[in-house]
Amino acid sequence: MHTPLFPPPGSTGTTEFAMSFTSTPRGARLARLFVAHCLDTWGHPYDSEVNETLTLITAELSANAVRHGRVPGRDFHVRLAAEADGGRLRVEVSDTRAERRPAVTAPPAPGAESESESESGRGLLLVTALADDWGVTDRRSGPGKTVWAAVDTAPGSQPCSPAGTPGTGPT
Repeated sequence: MHTPLFPPPGSTGTTEFAMSFTSTPRGARLARLFVAHCLDTWGHPYDSEVNETLTLITAELSANAVRHGRVPGRDFHVRLAAEADGGRLRVEVSDTRAERRPAVTAPPAPGAESESESESGRGLLLVTALADDWGVTDRRSGPGKTVWAAVDTAPGSQPCSPAGTPGTGPT
């Protein structure tokens, strides 16, 4: 009998996908692809708003884990979970650098920075704009931190505005 790698929430009692990835750009890319595939098998097709939103959030958080949270020889961890009521999905990206907590950077005024400075540092603005809630907690299973984001999947739910602030909800 074939057991699916990403069973739909509730079909086997499994409502989460979790995996470790190497702290490399390739690991970040694979994390994004695995989350997109998992969401597709859970009934959120690749071209759906939920899949595209969570895949982009995963890409940003994974890239941050690789770029800012990397400790040589240590992987980063991704967990995707459907909350108990089924109306919300949560992605968590954990790395082993506890001392480097992310912060949202205000967008620069037009013409206020050089082109090289504008190429990074804006990923969490995307997370803030796309997620219904997000925050940072201590890593549950060891040293480091977990950056998480939650997205409502119910019809008519809207992500917070770009001016919204990150949440500090429970983990």
